[in-house]
Amino acid sequence: MSGNSSNGLSLHMQESLQVFQAFLGDAALNAELQAIGELCVQTYQRGNKILIAGNGGSAADAQHFAGELVSRFYFDRPPLSAIALTTDSSILTAIGNDYGYKEVFARQVLANGCAGDLFIAISTSGNSENILHAIEACRQKDIKVVGLTGQSGGKLKALSDHCLCVPSASTPRIQECHLVIEHALCAHIEQRIFRPEPV
Repeated sequence: MSGNSSNGLSLHMQESLQVFQAFLGDAALNAELQAIGELCVQTYQRGNKILIAGNGGSAADAQHFAGELVSRFYFDRPPLSAIALTTDSSILTAIGNDYGYKEVFARQVLANGCAGDLFIAISTSGNSENILHAIEACRQKDIKVVGLTGQSGGKLKALSDHCLCVPSASTPRIQECHLVIEHALCAHIEQRIFRPEPV
């Protein structure tokens, strides 16, 4: 029994590793990741901010990502402006009650977003209705959109300025890769802004 359980646990780890290897072996995905990293840096260099949203596990990712930017990642440095649109229960329930759940992020984008900001949209399916509505709000405010999604890309892929489609159809594997992507972006942003390589 314990042997079978151990094999099952190892299988999950092996599946995760396979997804990471597939991502790293895809030149287009790596180029897109680099472009997104530079877009984040440019957003901060202009004095703008990053807005982040997702549902469920992706909501936790949004909060985690914002926390690393506002607080710190690898080293002490000035805070970077990032807002997870998933955290204020009064705002979320007011909008959900008055306008419907599909508007919970869009209303916040319209309220807090500015031209030149960046919206990071996290959806494993790429079809979360409230994420898609938030992108419509971004277009009204001249805010660029980065999508983090799964293999199919869903509707999010076509609506994003840049999109990383993790090469998997498994929600847990996609979410695991999203977290690694977010950590990689945090490290890149921090290094490029506060400890740039000498020219």
